[in-house]
Order: sequence, then C-alpha cells, then structure tokens
Amino acid sequence: MIYPANFEQKIGFDRLRAQVAALCTMRAARERVEAQVFTCDEAEIVLRQSLADEMRRLLDLERDFPGEEFADVDAVTAKIRIEGAFLEVAEVLVLRRALAAAGAVAGFIRARGAELYPRLRELSAGVEGFPGIVQEIDRLIDRFGQVKDTASPGLHEVRRAIREREGQAAKRLQQVLAAAKSAGIVEADAQLSIRDGRAVIPVAAANKRKLQGFIHDESATGRTFYVEPVEVVEINNELRELEYAERREIVRILTAFTASVRPEADRIEATGDYLADIDMLRAKARWASENGCVKPILSTDDRLVLRSARHPLLAQTLRAQGRAIVPLDMQLDRAKRILVISGPNAGGKSVCLKTTGIVQYMFQCGFPVPASEVSELPVFRSLFIDIGDEQSIDDDLSTYSSHLRNMKHMLAGASERTLVLIDEFGSGTEPVIGGAIAEAILERLLERGCYGVITTHYANIKYYASNTEGIANGAMMFDVQQIRPLFRLETGKPGSSFAIEIARKIGLPEEIIRAAGEKAGSDHINIEKQLREIARDKRYWEQKRDRIRIADRKVEELEQNYAEQLGRIRAERAEILRRAKEEAQQLVAEANRQIELTIRTIREAQAEKELTRLARRELEEFRERTEQADTAAESERAAQVEREMARIERRRQRREERRGE
Repeated sequence: MIYPANFEQKIGFDRLRAQVAALCTMRAARERVEAQVFTCDEAEIVLRQSLADEMRRLLDLERDFPGEEFADVDAVTAKIRIEGAFLEVAEVLVLRRALAAAGAVAGFIRARGAELYPRLRELSAGVEGFPGIVQEIDRLIDRFGQVKDTASPGLHEVRRAIREREGQAAKRLQQVLAAAKSAGIVEADAQLSIRDGRAVIPVAAANKRKLQGFIHDESATGRTFYVEPVEVVEINNELRELEYAERREIVRILTAFTASVRPEADRIEATGDYLADIDMLRAKARWASENGCVKPILSTDDRLVLRSARHPLLAQTLRAQGRAIVPLDMQLDRAKRILVISGPNAGGKSVCLKTTGIVQYMFQCGFPVPASEVSELPVFRSLFIDIGDEQSIDDDLSTYSSHLRNMKHMLAGASERTLVLIDEFGSGTEPVIGGAIAEAILERLLERGCYGVITTHYANIKYYASNTEGIANGAMMFDVQQIRPLFRLETGKPGSSFAIEIARKIGLPEEIIRAAGEKAGSDHINIEKQLREIARDKRYWEQKRDRIRIADRKVEELEQNYAEQLGRIRAERAEILRRAKEEAQQLVAEANRQIELTIRTIREAQAEKELTRLARRELEEFRERTEQADTAAESERAAQVEREMARIERRRQRREERRGE
C-alpha cells in the first residue's frame, strides 16, 4: 500500500521516471517504464533489479552492443493480421529494422558467457530475428527505400517501358524547346520545368498562344505560363498509365509479401515485445550510469542500510551548479526501527527523509538505486509519507488537520512491514498538545513494529527517543563556528535547532536575541542539556558494549585457532612418535642382525659360551632401554597437550560464567 496517492510526486519519483522514459526510443518501451510500479513480490523485485543491473554492466563493458534506435512494430503486426491488407514500403522497412535489431541484440547476449548476464540470456532465449524475412525484404527493397526492379518480372518490364517513354518525351521536349527558342517564342535561357507531374515549357504571357499545347500553370505575377507541347501530350499520357501499372505491381508485390509473413504475426509481435523490454532496460541502465545508480543487496534480516545514498534530483541540481552532494549513511534494524532526526531548519532533515523514501521506492519499482552497492534494503508492504502542506480549501482542512488525517491512515495500515516517513512531526498546532499527540502516535507506531524516519523540532519527541528501546535519535550536523549546516547525519544523539545562532548570523538585533533567550528560560536549556547528556551516555555504553562484544569474538576466534593448532600438534606428535618407534625398531632389528652375525662368527670360531651369553644380555638391555625411553617421551608429550587443553577449557568456562552474571 502506498499513501498518499501523490506519493511519487512528494519524493520526486515522477520526474525521475520521466527522465528514464525520455531515454527510450520506442513508444512501447516508454509504456513499460510507466508500468514499472511498486511491488511487494520479492522474486519480481530481484528479477527487475538483476535485469537492469546486468544491462548497466553490459553497456559499461561491451562497447559493440547494438545501440541504434529501435522501432515499434505493434502497428505493423496489427496490419499484418488483417486479411487482404498490405504493408506500405515504409512499414516493411520498420519491420526489417525491428527484426534485424532484435536478432542482433539476442545474438549478442547469447554469445556471451552464461555467468556474465544470466537474466538477460534467459530473457533472450528463443528470440528470433527472422533472417528469412529480413533476407526477403532485402530482395524486394533497396537501401534507398525503393522497391527494386528485380522484385518481379512484371515490375521490371513496366519500369523499362517507363524509362523508354521518359526518354522519348525528354527528346521531343528538347526539340520543341529548341524550335521555340529559334522562333523567339521563349527566352533563350529558358529550361524545362515540371508542373502537376508533367514536363512543361515556360512561355511569356504574350506568346502563350504561339506554342501549341496545354497550359498547366502560370507564375505568381501572371507574366509566365507553363505549356505542355501537344507533341508530347500522348507520350505523357502513356507515361501516366505506365506509372499506374507500376503502382499496381508494387501493391501486388507488397500484398504477396504481407500474406507470406501473416502466419508469423504472433511471433513477430513477441519479438517486438522483447525489443521493447530491451529498450526499457537500456534506458534504465543509461540513466543509472549517468546518475551513479546500482543494484543494492536484498536484506534478509530486515535491515535497511543506506551507504552513500543520494537523492538523484538534488544530485543533478547540485552537479549543474558545480557542487557536490553530501551522501547519506543510515541504518534501521530490528533493534532501532525508527530514526528521529532533529537539527536546524534547512539543515537537510527533509532531504534525508526524501532520500530514504525514493531509494526504497526505486528499489521496489525495479530501478537501480543511487547508493553504494553494499547498501541493504528490505521489502516493505506499505510506504506512508507525510510531508509538506496539505491544506485543502475544498475539504475545509487546516494544515494540522491534514497531518492528523495522514496519521490516521498510517496507524490504520501500520505493521512490521511498513515504512513511515513523517516530516516536522507534530507541527502545525500548539506545541504542548501537538508534541503530546505526536509522542502518543510515535508510541503506537513503535508498538506496531513499523520502520520509520521522522523529523522534528520537539524536545519531548527527542527525549522519548533517547529513553525508548527501538528508537534512535539522529542529528543534522551544524558548524557552530561558521554558523552553517553541514548536511551530514550523525546518529545516536539529538540535534539542536540552533535558532539563536542562526538569528544572530542573519543580523537580528541583539536585544531581541537576548530577550528571546530570557523568555525561553532555563528549562528549555536544561532539557537540551539533558538530552545531550543522555545521548552521550547512551552512545558511550553502546560503544563499550560493542567493544566488549568484539573483544569476546576475537577471544573466541583465538581460542578456536589455538584448539585447532593443538589438534594439529597432537596429530603431528603421534605421527612423529610413530615414525620414531619404527626407526628405533629398525635400529634394534639391525643390531640383532649384527649381534647374531657376531655370535655366529664367535661360535664358528669356537669362542667361549660365556662371551656369547654376555653379548645376548647386552642386546636385551639395549632393546629395553630404547622401548622405555620411547614410552616415557610419548607420555610426557601427551601430558603436556592434555594440560594445555584443560587450561583452554577452564578459560572457556570462566567466560561463560561471566556472561551468565
């Protein structure tokens, strides 16, 4: 639901849409731009955004993309469907342009990798350029837009006869003209002329009876008459008949061609629809590139995150003046769903509100948005705005009454999928009761779970936002030294109107400023001071909580890395011990072989048995020492790893206990 009916005019989207439509070359494409309305269908939004973004990237990257003007073919296809009707030559050329362009565009897109432009490839699948029809048109009509002599044998014969008669007529006219010049009937420098499609000779009024023939015209002054000599009248009559025959043959050719393409009328119409879609997407993409617009991220956790967002119409105006726009950074989420913006007049509060509205509306209409690609936008079911003076003489409504009527509609339709945009919340009536009503409305909007951007000067609204969960304060920055707005939003604290400072800058008498300060009294000053202190303390604790959360996350990451490293060390230690044991066993086996060899040698040498026994005992002692040393080393390493793992577990348990507290 969009409220009010002139929502697009209030945020400036109507002018933006007109700019995009002006970039279309087809009437059907302009109609499609007008049909791109607000939708809550997430799949449709993704499709529109993806198509526009792919076309933007295609135009930026592919310099040889067909960029000519496209032709509407709906009128042509409507005529094709009529039995007995035929397309005029100009209409045949329109058909050729459209079919050739559609074939070139679809072929260009399909020739690119599927990963580059998947949505455009899907749109272009099965699109035909009808090369057979294009080839037939080229056979019939030349590049100058004339039916070719070779289009049919009959046309070739008629045109040959026409050329013969034209030659005869021209030759005879030259003879008559030469004779008339010799006789002094016409001027010596007279030339043949054409009147009513007939070749004539200019003759002075005094001599018009001296040249036999038909008078076709006279000059504006009446001094010259244009005479068709009687000698060429018959030849010209034959020429006229041949021209009629030529036209009949051309009509026959065009009728036959139209009949041949009539069975393809539906497919030709579908091709024209495809071309209109491409033309609309191309217009969107061109406008997006000119205005720095991109496809944002579709939010999956109900966050509305604007990064470097700009109102495109304001950006255009400032660019024309050689000035840069100050981009908007803002975030709404489940924890802080409503942002209350305060600050000086002409400081940019309304621009922030309109920028939020137009970016979200463009997104859900399928237009690339003027923001950074990392901006995240959810899908809302309702957008409500209350901005500007809606005073109506016809409805007998005051400005404040119109605001209340808007609030009634918002409250009736507000839900967790609603975005409300309210400018100068509560204004238009006595401040105390106006502020109280505004605070009560804000409380209900918060209960409904809706999202919103609200601008206000009322201290009670700023105070309520400072002490209520789900609402955040925001301030438009102000340079106190230079007494000028900075047009930059800072969230987390309320803003001041800086009325005294602005009044002093514009030169209001100092005694009036001083008297105003005395009349405002200390209560107003104290409220502003308390609001700043609350905002400062709230921001301090939020920042501290964020730092603790970040520190905990880093500790968890370090402990996880440490545990993974210990696991790897344990695995490596087991592998090293396994290899060491194998090597030790190999050494013992080798020693056994050497000893056995020695014993065999001693035995063979008839050495004493005592020497053999001693050698065997030393071998067994060596084997036992090796195995004991290996077992002791493994046990010590395992104990170290277990102690380290126990230490990590104790730290984790202490951290959990602290969190529970």
